[in-house]
Amino acid sequence: MRIKRYFAQEIRQAIAQVREELGPDAVILSTRRTEGGVELVAATDYDEGLLERELAAPAGRPAAPSAPAPAAADERPGPATADAGEGAKERRVVWAQDPAIVQMREEIQALRGLIEEGLSRLAWGELGRRAPRRVELLRRLGALGLAPEVAAAVAEQVGEQDDGERAWRQALAALARMLPVAADDLLDEGGIVALVGPTGVGKTTTVAKLAARFALRHGQRSVALVSTDGYRVGAHDQLLTYGRLLGVPVQPAASREELGRVLQGLLDRRLVLIDTAGMGPRDLRLSEALGALAGVPMVRRYLVLSAAAHPAALEEAVRAFAPAGLDGCVLTKLDEAGTLGEALSVTIRHRLPVAWLTDGQRVPEDLQPARAHVLVSKAVAAARGAEADEDALAVALGRMAVHAGR
Repeated sequence: MRIKRYFAQEIRQAIAQVREELGPDAVILSTRRTEGGVELVAATDYDEGLLERELAAPAGRPAAPSAPAPAAADERPGPATADAGEGAKERRVVWAQDPAIVQMREEIQALRGLIEEGLSRLAWGELGRRAPRRVELLRRLGALGLAPEVAAAVAEQVGEQDDGERAWRQALAALARMLPVAADDLLDEGGIVALVGPTGVGKTTTVAKLAARFALRHGQRSVALVSTDGYRVGAHDQLLTYGRLLGVPVQPAASREELGRVLQGLLDRRLVLIDTAGMGPRDLRLSEALGALAGVPMVRRYLVLSAAAHPAALEEAVRAFAPAGLDGCVLTKLDEAGTLGEALSVTIRHRLPVAWLTDGQRVPEDLQPARAHVLVSKAVAAARGAEADEDALAVALGRMAVHAGR
């Protein structure tokens, strides 16, 4: 068997080199990406039957020269037959876990990915030739930071337009219709609200902003704050500082039972805000912390998400905190986000209503109720001058077109 390694900028160029030098019967053994493009390993005179013969032979001894006599139709397999079956099963497991087989499987998967990526780019190029206005609209939506599937869903609601600006306005209106927004009456009616979410997203500051707004409207004696964050050093002190500044009481509650007792003592307050511990989605204490809220009736749970977070972190946070039974979310740090489309895509994907927005550290000024048209306007303003990731759009939307055509 003759094996040779080839390097090229694209997979098609590497395959062409293989065919030219080794002929049409060459077998591709592996592919992988390199800094300059792709590396491809190919072989000729590949003995495919060798692997099959190895798999067919009994473990630890050569294959029998002749087959045994067939068993009668009503004969039951004896211990020897059962042992042989177990041995064959064991061999299959061993071969499946063999490093060479594992590596070959990974390389085939990588080759499949390269081929799919190539087909996706071709589909994107074809879409650009057939519907250039649609591609331009998708680019503009992608520049907002929207996930490709969300951008495609928005573009689907816009008919074919010769006027690009008119199509853009229709797309923004469609995006506003898709955004789930909570009709929140918190500052009018009050209630019991718990803010949950990862560490560092601005939960405590948001609690202070909401408390300040409510106190200004209804008086200081109408508000109380509760802290269940017993994990971070000084966490309760931070909320206590806000409480002193606002003139509202702050109560600690380290367990579900204690939280129930504290809330019983605050029944005369129109608004009770619960500041919970910030925990990562993989924190083993997360289920325990969420469980402390599970037994408390009439509590609205809002997930606090930083609009400046990575899309994968946003997605992971929603999935981790969803078991708490979320009533909506608060998008914070809008002023720190390069683009807002990533956060908007997560709320659309999970149908998670946005209740409040924060865009600064000032208490209580930098807080406003969520409105769909305001969110879209902020997304457009944040993305001014930004460009879509053409490569990501081509692969993702092209892949969607390829799968839709199957």
